[in-house]
Amino acid sequence: MSKKSDTAAAPYKKLVFMGTAYTDLTKFPAAAIRATGQALNKVQHGGNPDDFKAMPIIGSGAHEIRLHMGGQWRTIYVAKFENAVYVLHCFQKKTQKTAKRDIVLAQRRYTEMLDEVTK
Repeated sequence: MSKKSDTAAAPYKKLVFMGTAYTDLTKFPAAAIRATGQALNKVQHGGNPDDFKAMPIIGSGAHEIRLHMGGQWRTIYVAKFENAVYVLHCFQKKTQKTAKRDIVLAQRRYTEMLDEVTK
């Protein structure tokens, strides 16, 4: 007789790429694309990436996947909604501080995401 687990598996969330986020991701080196995919897969299943941080400057629930492999690679996403993980921005970070243009772009896509979610 098999025993059921007390915890149900987290529901799988689809990925929704905002703007050019998917195209930008495809410009990462192959190893960074693979690592980003693995990190997003964890998020889709209710987990957290190995290296991430909250990005409240972008908006409520925004987080950044941080990869350090042949450069600094970042993916900003929101996973607070029931059915989807929204990927707002994928980029190479070239300085200690995230560039203002990357923050502004992610904020704009966050607003677009909210408009889409509340339709």
